[in-house]
Amino acid sequence: MPHSSPSRPLAGLTAGFSCFLLWGALPLYFHLIGSGVSAWEILLQRMIWAAALLTLFIVVTGRMGPVREALGQRQLVLTLAVTALLISCNWGTFIWGVTHQHIVQTSLGYYINPLLNVILGLVFFKERLRPMQIVAILLAAVGVMIMIIGFGKVPWISLMLAASFGLYGMLRKKLDVGSITGLYIETMLLLPFALMWLGYLYQQGDAAFLLQDRLTDTLLIGCGLVTIIPLVLFTMAAHRLKLSTLGLIQYITPTLQLLTGVLIFGEAFTHDNAITFAFIWAGLMLYTLDMLYASRPSGRKAPAQ
Repeated sequence: MPHSSPSRPLAGLTAGFSCFLLWGALPLYFHLIGSGVSAWEILLQRMIWAAALLTLFIVVTGRMGPVREALGQRQLVLTLAVTALLISCNWGTFIWGVTHQHIVQTSLGYYINPLLNVILGLVFFKERLRPMQIVAILLAAVGVMIMIIGFGKVPWISLMLAASFGLYGMLRKKLDVGSITGLYIETMLLLPFALMWLGYLYQQGDAAFLLQDRLTDTLLIGCGLVTIIPLVLFTMAAHRLKLSTLGLIQYITPTLQLLTGVLIFGEAFTHDNAITFAFIWAGLMLYTLDMLYASRPSGRKAPAQ
């Protein structure tokens, strides 16, 4: 359909930029909630309201059929239980990091993630590494090791974010289930635990929802929206853009987070940070150049993803 094809990349770019801008602004959103709400309650409210909004979305868009079909596959549900645990670890680490003045570390985690994905592809999918990919991974590894050995700091937040999201993406890639359907089942699997944990927080007097002010309540409910909307936009972008294009614009998110941490919240960007980031950025530059070369029609094709 020649008349619709030009609009697909434009719609994809719009969705992609919107998605990564929203993800990049998440530290600002979680800071708006305020220190009166613990990182753990923010995580639980995110799970609960994401489940509620996804239920509404699934019903309104008539997607219950695929959900029922997926629930009938025991192995699929068991694997989604594992991915649910991974994404909850990712969300929890991110929320804790941005609410405890470690936004620079969270941004480092999402810079590392694409390079970790290459390693996971090698180990679990037997994908072949091209020379520039190998050099990119080595540069990133050197950057992390310099921070650990040279400065005695383990960037555990960065490593946890990269590992949890990388493993999550790897497992989801192997599953024959749609992104929305899969996320819905994941959130429904997490929902009982989130409700029980939230009940415990109320019992201990540590909960804030409905006990502070309307703005806080609204922002906590909004945690569901800031989870679902970027994901829907990402799905739209992934279906309309080349993988290389999506890979390039994904760096908007960690770049915005880094700038937010340093320029808005005054986090220190130290000498050891500069050295580590320099190695990571050099690795990402090589990775991006390699990805662009592999996607050229005249160039050598990349291994099947």
